[in-house]
Amino acid sequence: MNAASPVTAPYRIGLIVPSSNTTMETEIPAMLRARESIRPERFTFHSARMRMQKVTPDQLAAMDAASDRCAVELSDADVDVMAYACLVAIMAQGEGYHRESEKRLAAAAAAAVGDRKAPAVLSSAGALSEALDHLGAKKISVITPYMKPLTGMVCDYLQAEGTEVLDSLSLEVPDNLEVGRLDPSRLTELAKRVDTKGADALILSACVQMPSLPALQAVQDAFDIPVITASAATVWRTLRALHLEPVVPNAGALLAP
Repeated sequence: MNAASPVTAPYRIGLIVPSSNTTMETEIPAMLRARESIRPERFTFHSARMRMQKVTPDQLAAMDAASDRCAVELSDADVDVMAYACLVAIMAQGEGYHRESEKRLAAAAAAAVGDRKAPAVLSSAGALSEALDHLGAKKISVITPYMKPLTGMVCDYLQAEGTEVLDSLSLEVPDNLEVGRLDPSRLTELAKRVDTKGADALILSACVQMPSLPALQAVQDAFDIPVITASAATVWRTLRALHLEPVVPNAGALLAP
């Protein structure tokens, strides 16, 4: 009788999310479950929450201040990687802030785990910027659910990272729960409204709360440039942090097998 093959423990994915976020804990697991259909690795998901109800600069700043606590709490679960899953909370704090945030959260996690291996730390904001660089996208178009001033902050942040924003579309939904209730099927038509002429990539959802996964591949199939989302970029960066092949079926060009 052959000895049983050793069972590989699943990777533990930690998510630092706004208290009103209802999308990241849906789309991140959905993408990684889809990956499980084509690759052997398995994943479990664990969250810590920061209080935020309205997507305003004041609430975003207050929420960001709670991210250190979340990093410590997720460290108690011995996660392998943790993702700060709120793009605009980072970008609203000023140019390049994702580097400062990731460094600070990594230090908090390392202090919390003691002699255990510290988790890798990333952010959706940093992941999106890195994904655009990986794709060689120097000119982009962007769709966001934010009020126009916050969309402006996102565009300014990405431009400071070296990516020119050619056009942006703001849906102007200030309530974060309502953002999570937006119909992703609308993105097929919204993608036609934003000007992508001359763009190297389209960011279909520059917000991890705005649902986009159900529409992502359909929009990608309709465009001859990469179509990505903040959530897909987060999965891409998470897999790279785990030294795993960053592939997910039906999740756009960035994650194409």
